[in-house]
Amino acid sequence: MSLRLEDKAPDFNALSTMGNINFYEYIHNSWAILFSHPADFTPVCTTELGATAMLQEEFKKRNVKVLALSIDSAEKHLEWIKDINEYQKVKLDFPIIADTTRQVAILYGMIHPNASETFTVRSLFIIGPDKKIKLIINYPLSIGRNFIEILRVVDALQLAAAHHVYTPANWQKGDHVIVPPSISDEDAATMSNDTVTKLKPYLRFIPDPS
Repeated sequence: MSLRLEDKAPDFNALSTMGNINFYEYIHNSWAILFSHPADFTPVCTTELGATAMLQEEFKKRNVKVLALSIDSAEKHLEWIKDINEYQKVKLDFPIIADTTRQVAILYGMIHPNASETFTVRSLFIIGPDKKIKLIINYPLSIGRNFIEILRVVDALQLAAAHHVYTPANWQKGDHVIVPPSISDEDAATMSNDTVTKLKPYLRFIPDPS
């Protein structure tokens, strides 16, 4: 299945390390991150799950629920979590989906046959409270993701959703943001208490409205 931005995220039922999950019920009105791994007990995946576990409180502050996935069994996931917790000195407390039938992997297009006909690539989806897909990233099996960057993207998506602004290259939380071209100069001034920096007619900055 080929998913695109703003498509409705497919719902599913699956077994996980926290029991049976219905995806929509689990995320409810939260933001969500669904990300896949090629297999349990593999080196890059172990570092990624540990990095995510270290950021759990940051995701919770942003009302983001995290779900990982691989095609291994729930029993195998639970054994693997012990290694992750030991390696990173964390307590991983988000579900890892046991997608042994590849049901979810197929729904979300996580298997790329030219990379591997059996394992999921490192796919990541950010899903909004409206259950629509806001971001899709696919990494090859050999490259670990930067979860600090994922956190930054969540901040940018949530800021855009709340205040209808854009974020420039290399934006960090608290930096100035861009006024969309569809907004007039007058409305931009209202948004920012008259603190608009106009570099070009199409390039206007205001302080972070949050």
